[in-house]
Amino acid sequence: MNESNTQDLVGRQAIDKLQALVKSQSTCLFATRLNRIPLNVRPMTTQQVDDDGSFWFLSSSTSEKNRDILENSHVQLFYSNPSSSEFLTVYGTCAIVTAKSKVHELWTSLAKAWFPGGKDDPTLTLLRLTPDEAHYWDTKHGSAIAFLKIVTAALTGNANDSDGVRGKLIVP
Repeated sequence: MNESNTQDLVGRQAIDKLQALVKSQSTCLFATRLNRIPLNVRPMTTQQVDDDGSFWFLSSSTSEKNRDILENSHVQLFYSNPSSSEFLTVYGTCAIVTAKSKVHELWTSLAKAWFPGGKDDPTLTLLRLTPDEAHYWDTKHGSAIAFLKIVTAALTGNANDSDGVRGKLIVP
């Protein structure tokens, strides 16, 4: 990708992009213990990217991830949707939240598999990640056209210009 394919987005545009990318792929790899190798990484489902750009997750108060966050609140999220050639990484600060009104807002019937006590499960907490830095990569015209451009470049020996876009997402 050349420099002309860089599109940094700020404020509302950045939040809209975060919401769109997460809507198309809500499962991410959620990494904690960023100060130690190996990182602790596990799949998590994003419940919401709110209008402030914060990411919300359901989590158990007894989980290793909650213990990790109490020790070091910096986390990193990795989203990958290869079928659409969309990728996102978000680094930020995570807080453990117990607001019942937000629990009720984010609750889904699938969550009962992890929280048998429902919305009032005593171990149910929320994680709110406030982004410090985010980067995205995607295509302008979809993965099929990008793939054809890559194949054409390989067959002709010309440089690939797959119309990919990347940039930094700056949330105030």
